[in-house]
Amino acid sequence: MTRTVFVAGGGTAGHVFPAIAVARELSRLAPDVDPVFVGVADRLEARLVPEAGFRLHLIEAAAIPRRPSPKLLKVPSALRAGVARCTQLMAEEGAVGVATFGGYVSFPLDRAAVRTGRPLVIHEQNSVPGLTNRVASRWADRTAISFPGSAPRFRHRERCVVTGNPVRSDVLELDRDAARPAARAAFGLEPDRPTLLVFGGSQGARSINAAVVAAYGQWGGTDLQILHAAGRDGYAAAARAWDQARAAHPDGPLVKLVDFIDSMSQAYAAADVVVCRAGATSIAELTVLGLPSVLVPYPHATADHQTENARALERAGAAVVIPDADLDAAGLVQAASPLLTDPDRHASAARAARAFGRPDAATNVARLLLELVEARS
Repeated sequence: MTRTVFVAGGGTAGHVFPAIAVARELSRLAPDVDPVFVGVADRLEARLVPEAGFRLHLIEAAAIPRRPSPKLLKVPSALRAGVARCTQLMAEEGAVGVATFGGYVSFPLDRAAVRTGRPLVIHEQNSVPGLTNRVASRWADRTAISFPGSAPRFRHRERCVVTGNPVRSDVLELDRDAARPAARAAFGLEPDRPTLLVFGGSQGARSINAAVVAAYGQWGGTDLQILHAAGRDGYAAAARAWDQARAAHPDGPLVKLVDFIDSMSQAYAAADVVVCRAGATSIAELTVLGLPSVLVPYPHATADHQTENARALERAGAAVVIPDADLDAAGLVQAASPLLTDPDRHASAARAARAFGRPDAATNVARLLLELVEARS
């Protein structure tokens, strides 16, 4: 007999990808379990969840505006409608448990789980929890966290379990050594040069783009190459800047500029060191792969959670952190050069990253929920 588990995690890839990873693990650990998602029609889950092969029910949900806005008036009715719909769906499908991963779409399912007495596990990707998870942790049976230091930020810290942050299967299963030659060839890179991967998200990051271009003439005799994903919004400006930099420093490193990387696993395989923001997904992927990094936290992240994420890796010895306001060419070169040119420094940071990573994160979260389901059956 099939048992249904409801899952929600929407709005951004940082919520959706861990949710999908755990859903797959639930199916693997318990073949009789059918993970079913709820989500919002105009958010990322509406595309990614069906592509992953899972059923998706669309519900009504609304984010709470960060500033006073007429949109605030719509929140109570949307919340009531979303909770009612989730309650109905869970009754129709005989749901035995719920797992949510943050984002405002999770809240109606959290409330419905409490109302109907279903076991509830919530997962927090960042070191500083978001509003939905801070509230839902009051009712959740277990709060799965990615960073050990997060527990005191929840009311019921005794219910917190450090699981790690689940990552996509193509990253988790990546053999970087085996994939490196083909990955570098795919990006038009040399096979044996130390490789710096630079990215700032799908839209790019102006400060990172500017710093990596400005650093072009400061690498000295370093034999490296740079794979730079400037983002769709930043690509045109970066292309012009790189043309100027190459003209001014014709003996500079080999640079391959792209707007967007479709396969991050391929980019990670090509890389020796990464420069990027400090979002939860990037942190999880870098650490499960053992990739040293230079992290530039996004300065406008809610509650400055990216800085907290990055500092956790820095304390472990896996990363160097540069605040966005302090990022410049000299600082970037100073931070990245030892990781690229000193084998001992690179190896030490790689070991620290790998020790921090949790490749078993999806399994850990899935088992938490399955144990609760079994205990109540």
